[in-house]
Amino acid sequence: MRSTPRRRTALALALLSVSLLGPSAGSAAAAPRATAPPLPALLADTGGARQLLIATAPGTRSTHGTLTWWERRADGEWRARGRAAARFGAGGLVEGTRREQGTNTTPTGLFGLPFAFGNDAAPKGTHLPYRPVTPHSWWCEDNASHAYNRWSEPRAADCRAEESERLADYPAQYAHALVTDFNYRHPVRGRGAGIFLHVNGKGATAGCVSVPAATMRTLLRWVRPGAKLAVGTEGGATAVTRY
Repeated sequence: MRSTPRRRTALALALLSVSLLGPSAGSAAAAPRATAPPLPALLADTGGARQLLIATAPGTRSTHGTLTWWERRADGEWRARGRAAARFGAGGLVEGTRREQGTNTTPTGLFGLPFAFGNDAAPKGTHLPYRPVTPHSWWCEDNASHAYNRWSEPRAADCRAEESERLADYPAQYAHALVTDFNYRHPVRGRGAGIFLHVNGKGATAGCVSVPAATMRTLLRWVRPGAKLAVGTEGGATAVTRY
């Protein structure tokens, strides 16, 4: 399903409105502007979340984009809470159900955030379950292992180290991170493992979404259980509005 020109225009207006989170610098006599719908209102489904993080890239070949985060008020209205520059996989973005492991692509879709982890201590006020990284903490990415796409501590006997990540080896990127449930509940072998929202490294990711360290700390203090992460492009078959 592709987004229509009208839907793409609405998405562009919504993204623009997020970039103008403060009061207008124009004069009081200026003509009122048309109000764009909040970005979450354009999504096909928010999974019932009251908190929503939306990572948007210009296109499927992009490695840079924007993360915005939103909260739904008691009256049902969505309120923007923040925005930050985001990075995506070195291979760009791809429909989550079509992703292949080892392609360095970021999967698109709507994902849950089951828990957080980090090499650093949890920021004060963190609400999600938080697992501290130890020298024995691994994320198993071995397709042949029973622990595929799971935290493994110590590393499972059938999980090859060369096919997995020792989390302590990434003190900067995994200073703080949020686990996404991409391919997590019922893992499909070969689709991919270890897709997180984490701190920026030196460049594009291996398939995760990354943001500045200060943003990651802010998000950990803000996110509550039940929050969702939507990942997509501004238009086309992987438009974020599809999810």
